[in-house]
Amino acid sequence: MTNAPAEFKLGQIGTRPEICAVYGGSRNSGGIVPSVEPKNITLFSDHEVGVTFGYHDGWLAEEDEFGPIFEYTGAGKKGHQTFTGKYGGNNAAVRDHVAAGRCLHLFVAVDTVPGTGTKRHRYVGEFTLDTAKPYVVRESLDEDKQPRRAIVFRLRPVGTVQRVAEDEIPAATVTGGKLVAAAITVCKLIEPEKNTKKKAKRSAVPEVEAQRREADLSDAFETYLTAQQHTVGRFQIKIKGRTSILLTDLYDQTDHVLYELKGTNTREAVRMALGQLLDYGRYVKTDGHPEMPRRVVLLPSLPDEDLQELLADHGIGIAYQDGDTFIGVPPSLS
Repeated sequence: MTNAPAEFKLGQIGTRPEICAVYGGSRNSGGIVPSVEPKNITLFSDHEVGVTFGYHDGWLAEEDEFGPIFEYTGAGKKGHQTFTGKYGGNNAAVRDHVAAGRCLHLFVAVDTVPGTGTKRHRYVGEFTLDTAKPYVVRESLDEDKQPRRAIVFRLRPVGTVQRVAEDEIPAATVTGGKLVAAAITVCKLIEPEKNTKKKAKRSAVPEVEAQRREADLSDAFETYLTAQQHTVGRFQIKIKGRTSILLTDLYDQTDHVLYELKGTNTREAVRMALGQLLDYGRYVKTDGHPEMPRRVVLLPSLPDEDLQELLADHGIGIAYQDGDTFIGVPPSLS
C-alpha cells in the first residue's frame, strides 16, 4: 500500500520539514502526523522522550509466527490516552489507517542539526497495525509523573524495513509483577456501538463484539467487587530477559484472587483462560500476600461439565454472571 513516492530510503535521515515535504502533514502535529493527501501517517519516535515517561518504543525481541513487532506509544502527554479529543484523534487515525487507505511511515530520532535544537530522524520503513492485536494498554507516567493509561500500537513491517540494535526494547533485568489500576485495560477503549444500518468497516479492531462482551463482563464484575468494598487492580508482569509485558485481568486485592475473564464459554476460551492463570498466577504477589493467589476463571455463564472438571483438575475455580450478581466468587463475597 503506497500512495507517495518513497523518497526516503531505509536509514535515510532528515528533519521534520524535510520529512513532511515527502509524506505530508503538519510539521507541528506532535509524534503522530496524519496527511490527507498524500494518504500517509508519519510516526515520530524518540527514545529519549520515552524514557522520561517510563516507556520504551522499539522492536520486541520475541517474534511470533507472523514476524516482528515494533511497539509505538500513542499521542497524549497528560492524563489517559484515548481515541477522542485533541490528541486522541491522531490515535484514532493510526487505529483506522487501513480503512482510510493511509500508510504508516516510521521515523526514529537520532540527533540534532549541529548548532541547533532541531532534531533529525532516521527512516525505519512502512508499517501496518497487527490485525490480531492492533494495540495494548499499559500504565505509564504522564508529563506530571502521574500514572495514566497509555495506548501502545503494535506495528508490523510492510516489506523490508530497517532494524538496528539501538531500536530494540531493553530486556527486563528482573522478573516481577507490578500492581496497577484496574482501569489499565484495552476493554475501557472498546468502541461503543454505532447506530447505523450497516456496520462500519473497521481496520485493525479484531473481534470487537467478543471484546465488547468481555469489556461488559469486566465492568460489571469490577462494579460488583467495589460495591462489596473490595479493592480491585491488575498486574503488569515483566519476565527477566524478555521485552514483552504481560497484563492480567482483574485482581481482587482484598481476597488475593486473580480472575481471568472471557466473553464466551467455548472450549478454546476456557483453555486459554486456564493457561493464562497458570502462567500469570506465579507472579501475582504483594507484601501482604506473598503466597500464590486463588485463581478463578470468570465467564458469562456456567460452562459444560467437562470444562468444569478440567479447571478443577488444575485447582482453578469458576465464577459466572447470574443477572446482577455473580456465582462462585470467593466465600467472603457470596
